[in-house]
Amino acid sequence: MDLTTNPYFHPAGPAAGDDDKFHDECGVFGVWNHADAAALVALGLHALQHRGQEASGIVARAAPGVFNTHRGLGLVGDIFGDAKVMAGLPGRAACGHNRYATTGETALRNVQPLYADFEFGGFAVGHNGNLTNAKVLRQALVKRGCLFQSSTDTEVFIHLIAISLYTNVIDRLIDALKQVQGAYSLVALHDGALIGARDPLGVRPLVLGSMPNAGGAPSWILASETCALDIVGAEFVRDIEPGEVVIIDDNGLRSQKPFGRVPSRFCIFEYIYFARPDSVVEGTGVYASRKLIGAELARESHVDADVVVPVPDSGVPAAMGYASECGVPFELGIIRNHYVGRTFIEPTDQIRHLGVKLKHSANRATLEGKRVILVDDSIVRGTTSRKIVEMVRHAGAAEVHMRISSPPTTHSCFYGIDTPSRRQLLASHNDVAEMAALIGVDSLAFISLDGLYRALGQGGRNNAQPQFCDACFTGDYAIPLTDWPAEAARAEPALLPGR
Repeated sequence: MDLTTNPYFHPAGPAAGDDDKFHDECGVFGVWNHADAAALVALGLHALQHRGQEASGIVARAAPGVFNTHRGLGLVGDIFGDAKVMAGLPGRAACGHNRYATTGETALRNVQPLYADFEFGGFAVGHNGNLTNAKVLRQALVKRGCLFQSSTDTEVFIHLIAISLYTNVIDRLIDALKQVQGAYSLVALHDGALIGARDPLGVRPLVLGSMPNAGGAPSWILASETCALDIVGAEFVRDIEPGEVVIIDDNGLRSQKPFGRVPSRFCIFEYIYFARPDSVVEGTGVYASRKLIGAELARESHVDADVVVPVPDSGVPAAMGYASECGVPFELGIIRNHYVGRTFIEPTDQIRHLGVKLKHSANRATLEGKRVILVDDSIVRGTTSRKIVEMVRHAGAAEVHMRISSPPTTHSCFYGIDTPSRRQLLASHNDVAEMAALIGVDSLAFISLDGLYRALGQGGRNNAQPQFCDACFTGDYAIPLTDWPAEAARAEPALLPGR
């Protein structure tokens, strides 16, 4: 996150306007013991492009004490598609990072992995998530004389390692991890090892994979999701456990668990939206989970209709599950244009209003005269939902009903998801009936929180000990919001339909 500004408020950036979605901030990928380590990292980052589209970087260890790095703004293919760039990243070990900026500058100085030369040698680190006490730690470090070169919270790790009194690099990193609060999955590289770590609650994902090497030790992979293992031909070994630190070196893999064991709180939104559908997270297939969520949504809130239509692409699996459960035909009533990047800056309000049609267009033959159920994964500000509904009605739909495969999003996320400020979340200050009127649908329903848990095989939410991090729906922040005491004080559970 950018520590110079509010990390969850994006007033005019990608989360606003016609791109009315949440965004994960980062994806990480690391390789140990492969002849083309940097090339594998580039491929892995390409598979993780959905987790961050604003910048990317790779650090490769060419030889003992020799590290090379290349970082850039833009997409992975644009940054690492040049053979000369990849030729400048030799070595058998490398780590990489995709960044999705929240607010503030998208500048090269903030592109990860960050690299520093310590007395023990070179060290590179990148992480997915947010540290919730980074501002407090940064202020203390600055008072001690530390000079920060970026505005990202990742640099806090660098300075905590630098001032640690431990001599071993692993002990220094663990010393740093014990001082930070927040949600993180971390990949680091130094002369002797590739390191992976997850926060004690395991909010953000991290997986381990391996690849055989002819006549030698295997190659090891660390990645945010299993889809990144698939693209390089690696086999999934296991999830890195919450609170676990894994060290991979020429002697193999070893594990440390320096934190006291606590119940995990994996991010429930990974199942709903963030993870790629072909990934397996925490032992559960994402695609199958989204279909089950859609089926539960249909059981809870079905209405008579002629067609079930997904809002592409994220609404497709849930809509399939919904249609199968209720026996209503699934149709592609909205077509997405996959060749549109970030919408250009439109010169007038009238043209700006048409911007949603750059990404979505109505399939009139499927919609005209039909009672339509639109299925989407979430409603954030509601701006895109309103435009989609208008487009479907303009195509001749007789009725438009919207069903959402997540509960109402009433609270901001501080744990690695780019979320608008709470006042901009439509569900934070409107009930379901008011939201239905604002987006212009005949009816609106969200899956209940218990229904979401049931769809994920939990039998309902255990309110005494929730199985997932669901703070965006409940205000139940499992990790202290040290940098935001006002937000922490008013974080109260929302009254959700179906609870």
